[in-house]
Amino acid sequence: MTKLHLAQVNVARMRTPLEDPAMIDFVARLEEINALADRSPGFVWRLQTAEGNATYLRPYADHLLLFNMSVWESVEHLKRYVYYSAHVQVLRRRAEWFERPGAVHMALWWLPAGDLPSVDEGKKRLAYLEANGPTAFAFTFSKPFPPDPAVVETTDRSGFEPCPAS
Repeated sequence: MTKLHLAQVNVARMRTPLEDPAMIDFVARLEEINALADRSPGFVWRLQTAEGNATYLRPYADHLLLFNMSVWESVEHLKRYVYYSAHVQVLRRRAEWFERPGAVHMALWWLPAGDLPSVDEGKKRLAYLEANGPTAFAFTFSKPFPPDPAVVETTDRSGFEPCPAS
């Protein structure tokens, strides 16, 4: 089987728009936290604009929903960044800026190294996880699945429009 990477997507519904003064501390940390991800061990790629962020990307009708997606070499690398770096400081304050998730808000999946996930694919993985629970097609940190060649190699990714490389 070819080398694989881990893709992740997460969504969060803001309490107020990014421009609101209530979001100032969150917005002030974005550049730092994105740069930390970029230089973290195991980091491969993140969805971003030419300016270096994706906070203004709104793939859902709800314009308060932030959409984040990245690719990592392994679950362990992503977990180290999320929970054992300065990122955790932002994570601890999420209730100040974001509503409590009412549905699945994060999905992980394996993809061939060199492939990039699309926004459409991220949305479909979240929806699949919501409908079916964790499987080798879409899973979570709390219920991870090892790479399953049958799932990775038989997933038709041609219907997903690729994101540009950062």
